[in-house]
Amino acid sequence: MTPSARDDALVRFRRATRADVASIVSLTNAAYRGEGLGGWTTEAHLVGVRRIDAEGVEEILEALDRMIIVAEIDVNLAGCVELAKQGHSAALGMLAVRPELQGRGIGGAIIREAERICRDEWGTKVVRLEVLHMRNDILVWYDRLGYKPNGERAPFPYGNDRVGVPKRDDLEFIVLTKVLE
Repeated sequence: MTPSARDDALVRFRRATRADVASIVSLTNAAYRGEGLGGWTTEAHLVGVRRIDAEGVEEILEALDRMIIVAEIDVNLAGCVELAKQGHSAALGMLAVRPELQGRGIGGAIIREAERICRDEWGTKVVRLEVLHMRNDILVWYDRLGYKPNGERAPFPYGNDRVGVPKRDDLEFIVLTKVLE
């Protein structure tokens, strides 16, 4: 795939299907755990092994109140995000952009599409997400998109090797929220 200067303008979105499971696992693990792949979103120094496995992706796809949106450039998977409906609000998770495509606006385009679905299709007013507290670079990025800390913290799922093996004992998440307009 040869990226252009404005890849976000070329992105097409669709809901993931079972045929996408292996690609989503590969993309997400490269973005979150890939060392030396050139992406700025890696958490490999904090959590090792994997971010998600095939069983985890399949569980999301089978749930009635959850989905994964994939972003494609041409026919190639460029990124993804998980959406979960939680009453009158929604949660975003597992935002991932292929490491070699990061920094080109694709992540922001994925977030805008996720917010559109939450607002227009689900009727939700508030979106929430969790970021590891020591990831200042990611926190600043989400702040630019309008996501602000709400004062809550959430524990890291220690003992759940399906989401990775922690390399530190002080991991926890800051909860960020955004009111949709």
